[in-house]
Amino acid sequence: QVQLVESGGGLVQAGGSLRLSCVASGRILRINAMGWYRQAPGKQRELVATITSVGNTNYADSVKGRFAISRDYAKNTVYLQMNSLKPEDTAVYYCNLRAVVPQTTLEVWGQGTLVTVSS
Repeated sequence: QVQLVESGGGLVQAGGSLRLSCVASGRILRINAMGWYRQAPGKQRELVATITSVGNTNYADSVKGRFAISRDYAKNTVYLQMNSLKPEDTAVYYCNLRAVVPQTTLEVWGQGTLVTVSS
């Protein structure tokens, strides 16, 4: 069974920084991509950033230039460095994994970590 454990959320003032981490555990043969999504109260879940196995990244327009995604696939870990945070970044941030496991491929979501940005 593959699981994701996120950490690094919390309360920060506008303009501050946070770093989220997500570690995947279980029998993973190959990670195809990992990423971060977020869901603010009353809104749908949206993409924040993703990174593929070869390091290609994709960002939501709203976070470009402020957030940076990176990965250490040897440790099955993905990071999200968030700088210049704004109140509108407040949301539950979810880690996402797309991987190859024995006999199949799968997509897994973490439990979410809350990021609150105060003005």
